[in-house]
Amino acid sequence: ELAADIMEQGIVLAGGGALLNGLDARLHSETGMPIVIAENPLYCVAIGSGQSLEEFEALKGLLISSQPT
Repeated sequence: ELAADIMEQGIVLAGGGALLNGLDARLHSETGMPIVIAENPLYCVAIGSGQSLEEFEALKGLLISSQPT
């Protein structure tokens, strides 16, 4: 089910690598999947991490494993 979602929705490129010239076209050519460059790719991971920290209590169940590692 997850693989089908990824094939349909595609890949989102984030970070500095997302800005490499032609990377999105190459990935699309190799995978046949839609490729999207995240809005503000240089900062989106930091912004999302900050938002997760602000909403930590609401997200705690997703962010912290209940099983010991």
